[in-house]
Amino acid sequence: MNLIASSRDTPLSGMLEGYDCPAILVSADYQILAFNTKYRDNFGEIDIDLEPRCYAVSHGYTAPCDQSGEDCPLGAALKSGHKERVLHIHQTPRGKEHVDVELLPIHNDSGELIYFVELLRLVPLASGGIAAKELIGNSPAFNKMLSKVARVGATEASVLLLGESGTGKELAARAIHLASIRKDNPLVTLECSGLSDALFESEMFGHVKGAFTGANYNKKGLVELADGGTLFLDELGDIPMSMQVKLLRLLETGTFRPVGSVEVRTSSFRLICATHKNLYQMVLDDLFRKDLYYRINVYPIIIPSLRERVSDIPLLAKALMHRLAPNEKYRFTASAIKVFSKYEFNGNIRELRNLLSRAIVIADTNIIDHHVVLQCIDEDILADLRPSKPAVPGEKATPNSLESLNCVSLKTNELDYIRTVISAHNGNKEEAAKTLGISVRSLYRKISA
Repeated sequence: MNLIASSRDTPLSGMLEGYDCPAILVSADYQILAFNTKYRDNFGEIDIDLEPRCYAVSHGYTAPCDQSGEDCPLGAALKSGHKERVLHIHQTPRGKEHVDVELLPIHNDSGELIYFVELLRLVPLASGGIAAKELIGNSPAFNKMLSKVARVGATEASVLLLGESGTGKELAARAIHLASIRKDNPLVTLECSGLSDALFESEMFGHVKGAFTGANYNKKGLVELADGGTLFLDELGDIPMSMQVKLLRLLETGTFRPVGSVEVRTSSFRLICATHKNLYQMVLDDLFRKDLYYRINVYPIIIPSLRERVSDIPLLAKALMHRLAPNEKYRFTASAIKVFSKYEFNGNIRELRNLLSRAIVIADTNIIDHHVVLQCIDEDILADLRPSKPAVPGEKATPNSLESLNCVSLKTNELDYIRTVISAHNGNKEEAAKTLGISVRSLYRKISA
């Protein structure tokens, strides 16, 4: 077998190539003894002769993960004696990425733990830093959600994604699909909001020619197109009550009939549903079928709002800005990030993206400071007459007093802005002064005051 290992190879080393994911063989004292070709292809070469430790290679730590502020699956396995699993953010050739780590203990004949096989599965679409990925963050709420996505992805369990509008439920659905054995088959999405009974049935199950006025040809439904893949029903709570029984029958039997046809067809798919509504309350109010609710609510995952992951805002803002203006190098001042962090994003990531698009229009330079952000927010409030949230309990805030969102002095804001401009020009104060519209002498006076 093609295995890269230390000169002190073990009889167990050959097993690593049998895994369908990157794998390393680790000793009880955290030393990496071997790794398979999938690890090398995904994370790069390891110099085994240097006796590397897993925490140093994956994280750059000088001590085990549980001594560096993270959960350590190896330490946990040493205590429990059985398999452990944890979501980590690893340093990879592509930057920081979320990795689902599964640790398998290996005992000798005396029952002593001597080796561990560490399986590392990248979470699709996810990044713990600013990268070309779409699920970005490293806050506790985000990591908890992503851990559930990674855990359920490899199974066939139906998933119910719950969360406010704009939180990224469709991205989570894509990540689950890409982590499944169905990833090479289609992910088919149906937006259920606003569909009439007839339109929902036609979209879901298809129809035959002549089934109704305007049915001039046979049409395959999304259920048939999802065969072998994943069917994602977005805004499930908006499915008409009369259609819920037909959806239940499909899920129970795997069979359906196109509209106007007597032929019974089958489809094998993995189901993912999403909604921003309280389905359980809808069941109590007789607006959603109880039997369907329990059929789809196999593995619920709550997608956190942006208010629950404030520490992710700097990463998200930088990544979104890069996507919105890939050829421009926009930079945020610390005061701008503070304003974002204190703002209540009722529209979540979608609203953050809108504000950043507005900032590109408003900003006169490539520096986004708190003045630009406040102007963007002011435009939002004037547009929908939404009262802004007070930054301090008891403090009254109005659309015309948005400076209450900022908690630093004006002088600190100015210095922060000036230093950011200088940094953007790689320390060239003459260029920075031109951008600021002041003389070099005034620039020196301001930064030395």
